[in-house]
Amino acid sequence: MRRRVCAGTLLNVLLGMLLMAACSSAPAAPSTLQGDTRTHDPGMIRQGDTYYVFSTGDEHGLNEGNIQIRKSKDLVQWELVGTVFQKTPQWIASELAGALPNLWAPDISYFNNKYHLYYSGSRFGSNNSVIALATNTTLDPASPDYGWVDQGMIIRSRPSYSWNAIDPNLAFDTGGVPWLSFGSFWTGIKMRRIDPTTGKLAPEDEKLYSLASRGGGAIEAPAIVYRDGYYYLFVSFDRCCRGINSTYKIMVGRSPEITGPYTDRDGKRMDQGGGHLVLEGGERYRGPGGQSVYVDGDVYRLVYHAYDATAGGTPQLQIRDLAWTSDGWPTVVEP
Repeated sequence: MRRRVCAGTLLNVLLGMLLMAACSSAPAAPSTLQGDTRTHDPGMIRQGDTYYVFSTGDEHGLNEGNIQIRKSKDLVQWELVGTVFQKTPQWIASELAGALPNLWAPDISYFNNKYHLYYSGSRFGSNNSVIALATNTTLDPASPDYGWVDQGMIIRSRPSYSWNAIDPNLAFDTGGVPWLSFGSFWTGIKMRRIDPTTGKLAPEDEKLYSLASRGGGAIEAPAIVYRDGYYYLFVSFDRCCRGINSTYKIMVGRSPEITGPYTDRDGKRMDQGGGHLVLEGGERYRGPGGQSVYVDGDVYRLVYHAYDATAGGTPQLQIRDLAWTSDGWPTVVEP
């Protein structure tokens, strides 16, 4: 899942980048997060002085497993403030032949004067899946303008397809054109061009681009961010959702073009199994992944979940700032 835009419009992305830097001073990522941090597949954005994290719904929790929303003023103390919808849009059950236990892997961005939330509907181990869109003019639940609008389906995959329409991530190229990457297992990470007005697939480019693959192996959760002449594609390798036995790890490659080809630090193409290691699990926090990357002013933040071995392997929100090597590769800053 995802680069996030703090401010700006599609017609003036460069101005938007300047406005991001003008947002209130960005604090350093904390060493410990507090409050309600039980999240999976988090995506983060800031509106004003408040950070919002959107994450996979809890199949045993609020409002039919809908996408969860948390907020924080300081990146340290987090509060669960509700879900995007009270009920899952009925069309999703109709498309996928029955109700789902939860909705997955949201991506949040701001363009065309609206917040755009892309998210997935599927079942574990299946590629009978949809990616959908909801929009809002504000993220502040206290605002009279607050309210998520279901914009319907963006793209779907079927069991006969060689790819899987989950884990969406929206990114912009340097010309201000939006692109949606997505994918999990099967033939890997794919991309489609997005119409900047509707937020849906662009009719002028119907090509399905292939960005990364492990030949049917475990790869998912794309997140693309631009820096100094390169687009960086972050992905999760290996297995999530197994508590302390999860083997997720975060990998990256880069390309001068948003559509690839992406290569790792050794020059191996990501569509041929390549990937440079960014972060792997430790003694306490196992299986880091499901990541997004949020550009907070001039700070690049890696936002992800990891399974806490001291808390029964529950997934916990993690935020780490990124530093960059002299040859332009991201490393995790330990707070």
